[in-house]
Amino acid sequence: MLIHLLPLLAPAFFMGALALIGWRRGLPTRTAALLGEGAALLALLVAAGSLGVLIAYGPGDSVLLGLAGVGLSARVDVVSVVMLLLVTFIGWVVVRYARTYLDGEAGQTEFTVWLLATLAAVVLLVQSGNVIQFVGAWIATSLSLHKLLLFYPGRVAAQRAAFKKFVTARVGDAALIGAAALLIGTYGTTQISQMLDAARLGEGGSAAIGAAALLALAAVLKSAQFPTHGWLTEVMEAPTPVSALLHAGVVNGGGFLLIRFADVMLLSPLVLAVLVGIGGFTALFGGVVMLTQPSVKVSLAWSTVSQMGFMILQCGLALFPLALLHIVAHSLYKAHAFLSAGGAVERVAALRRPGPVAVPSLGAVARAFGLAIAIFGGVYLASGLVVGFGNKSPQAVALGVILILGVAYLLAQGLADAAPRALTRRTALLSVAAALSYFALQRGSEWLTAGTLPPAPVAGPLEWALILLALCSFGAVAMAQSTLPLWSHHPAAQGLRVHLTNGFYINAIEDRLLNIWSRNTLKTGAKP
Repeated sequence: MLIHLLPLLAPAFFMGALALIGWRRGLPTRTAALLGEGAALLALLVAAGSLGVLIAYGPGDSVLLGLAGVGLSARVDVVSVVMLLLVTFIGWVVVRYARTYLDGEAGQTEFTVWLLATLAAVVLLVQSGNVIQFVGAWIATSLSLHKLLLFYPGRVAAQRAAFKKFVTARVGDAALIGAAALLIGTYGTTQISQMLDAARLGEGGSAAIGAAALLALAAVLKSAQFPTHGWLTEVMEAPTPVSALLHAGVVNGGGFLLIRFADVMLLSPLVLAVLVGIGGFTALFGGVVMLTQPSVKVSLAWSTVSQMGFMILQCGLALFPLALLHIVAHSLYKAHAFLSAGGAVERVAALRRPGPVAVPSLGAVARAFGLAIAIFGGVYLASGLVVGFGNKSPQAVALGVILILGVAYLLAQGLADAAPRALTRRTALLSVAAALSYFALQRGSEWLTAGTLPPAPVAGPLEWALILLALCSFGAVAMAQSTLPLWSHHPAAQGLRVHLTNGFYINAIEDRLLNIWSRNTLKTGAKP
């Protein structure tokens, strides 16, 4: 339908403002920034209008503005509209913030140009109706982001992070191009919805499984999974708006890729199992390293690494509706966290502790974990009586248990002998609220995406093994975190902290390998 072309106005507004700024070379910096802000606001209104189209006319594909399956087209469904709203909203906030943040900077207009280019590429990506457009927008997003990462080109750390990201992204681009070629050759079309319809019927064979493996590789590289996470922890040399922009469909673009091609991914349980392993390890690794970082922004970056790992874990467990929900929630709070990081130190310094910190004993920690599981079990039984137990997959229940294990850490603080009664009651209520919220949001996301995203498959031996591995791993880390005050004084723990602060030197190893590769490439006369 022609009405489904509406989302294409969003990138058109960004590109229009970009072209106007480029055409009027002598445009005042403030005027250029205001043009960018206006374009972002118009794109947000287009996203809201696209939601109205989805409600009024239902999901569908626009006509193709091109020939032979190559051109521009928009897919309007829950996934694309949710991502379009998310990207345009965060984009508008970032553009407004950057106008003030970079006021007086010599390169502000150039920053605005590349910021608009990045947003145009991302909104074109999330609404792609055909795989050719998807690949083109994917590559354009990375190339325009590269310019933003080098806003301060004289900074050695910025050059290192940008180069690391550039190399990783090119490998991911090659994987995505290979996946697109296999999908087009297998299904005989460039239209994504037709590919998904065929994959939902189990069609595709070994070629589709190969495409799923390449899609997974592209997603892992895009979302900074271990051991290619180094660039994300080093982008602090770029302006703060860039760190917030990363959460507008850029670093979490890998999760979106897996969600968009969810039906294809389900054709290969082995590929999903690999994603569980990579995502789960990255989530644990990033979360532990984050706790040792003295810098607020670097700690937030490691938190993003951990969250991206958890997002990939969700996709590996085939919990695609929950992964989409995770992208939205994490993007909103983390973009806000980066934009407000400047006042975080002052706010923390202004706090006055009422007394000594309550250190839980081993008994308190054990009671906390038992109580957390009991609360989760009670909420699960209560919700099961209302909506039925058959509606909850083992994968989703396991994810809820992992969530409650994190809450158990707070419960341990409340159950410490020195903790005031008010803290104990508050943490108990928080645990109940977390369990209730999880099941409510799970049901809501599954209801909204029904018919668009596939449900989690019936758990077989492989899925059960992955579930048990995830529960044991996250449980062990939660227990270690809860008992940290009891063993952190040990000399071995102090040594471990040094290694954790440096991320076990993975970044240093990657830097050395890239430097060796770069020197060898230059000797042969090729460009890295």
